[in-house]
Amino acid sequence: MPLSIRQMSSPGLHAAAGPGLAEECTTLGGCRTGMAKMTNAYDLPARKVIHTVGPKYAVKYHTAAENALSHCYRSCLELLIENGLESIAMGCIYTEAKNYPREPAAHVAIRTVRRFLEKQKGKITAVVFCTTTSSDTEIYKRLLPLYFPRDKKEEEIASLKLPADVGDENGETIIDERKIRIKPLPAGSAINKSATPAPVDIPLSDSGLTRSRNSFKLDSYLDPAFMSLIKDPDLRRKEQLEKSVQANKGFNWAKLVGFGDLGGPPLSAAEDYSLHSRHLAKANSLSLSEIAEMKIIYRGGVDSEGRPVMVVVGAHFLLRCLDLERFILYVVKEFEPLIQKPYSIVYFHSAASLQVRPDLGFMKRLQQILGRKHQRNLHVGISYDHTAIYVLHPTLGLRTAILALQLFVDGEVWKKVIYVDRLVQLFRYVPREQLTIPDFVFQHDLEVNGGKGIIIDPRTKHKFT
Repeated sequence: MPLSIRQMSSPGLHAAAGPGLAEECTTLGGCRTGMAKMTNAYDLPARKVIHTVGPKYAVKYHTAAENALSHCYRSCLELLIENGLESIAMGCIYTEAKNYPREPAAHVAIRTVRRFLEKQKGKITAVVFCTTTSSDTEIYKRLLPLYFPRDKKEEEIASLKLPADVGDENGETIIDERKIRIKPLPAGSAINKSATPAPVDIPLSDSGLTRSRNSFKLDSYLDPAFMSLIKDPDLRRKEQLEKSVQANKGFNWAKLVGFGDLGGPPLSAAEDYSLHSRHLAKANSLSLSEIAEMKIIYRGGVDSEGRPVMVVVGAHFLLRCLDLERFILYVVKEFEPLIQKPYSIVYFHSAASLQVRPDLGFMKRLQQILGRKHQRNLHVGISYDHTAIYVLHPTLGLRTAILALQLFVDGEVWKKVIYVDRLVQLFRYVPREQLTIPDFVFQHDLEVNGGKGIIIDPRTKHKFT
């Protein structure tokens, strides 16, 4: 339970425990961030209550906040064992009031518990994660099988989806630059070579994580070799450098013709997941209201197939006035609720040819950051007759750019584009009442198509023929 020096949190717990809990809390003398203290449970159906103080979160001090949060969970578990207790129910120590992003915090919580149980699994019989919101429940349902896979299939999925950094032996964030790495002794050294041999990493397939059908013992889940998925940082950087050199070999024609940098090594599944997670955590911690006010990207309703729709307005993309890094964070934040399931995109290119647009290298980077879920759910289960990306009022330049995206960035996603020349055609795929359309789009449609078809905007009552 979180405990503050100035005021006790969890008022519902205090009400259920009775006045004795609050009185005992006043005798604790406060509690420092990351530490834990224990009291009696009074009227609660438990033997003891453990109190801790979670950290405040700021992007600038991301690593410090992660390690402080990890200390909170570890301190609670250490206090549990010191007092001869064997089971614990743990709430979400991180709170909205302290601005900690929910999913990154859940990663820290679960991996810290995992690391602790690897060392103390014989002393703890049960750890229960308690959530109070549906969003937290969904996060834990999704992440727990990654750190505690119950069978071989979940183990294989976890090896692909676990973040690149799963913490050190205590679950704390690893900072490569601060690690001391000692090279092997040179051949022929006079030093006695009968010293204790270096530990050998056990292959993942031998990790013994698969539990027996009727067993719920922790030792069937907890083999430390499973979490030893991180390569030596020097070796990892060397491999990344080699991939970059290989990808950039030869003549870079894409830059020459103005497409931008389309090179660079492909990302592994772990790198992809880590890249997306880092950007999402940063996006959730920032106010991006100035990007939202530009109305470049916003949610629509649903298309004729019932899929949610994201609307993109090309003419609002004012490159000279836009911080592209903050724009990327805003895109990640807005797309996150959609990319869990199949969805569609409506792109209004109306009058956008008058604006300077980002190159294809930027589009490739944005697509990498959005990750595999975006690529998969944008076209999974959708036939070529039911396209996921609708482009209104395309120009020749835009068609050429999308062809290049098909050929050099992602053929699967960008082949799902359907070009729509008139609004009346778009409404066959996405009903008019499901879209908020800028007025200039109607005007552009009138100028381009003249008297082809009739469009009446129900909001402005304008008739376009």
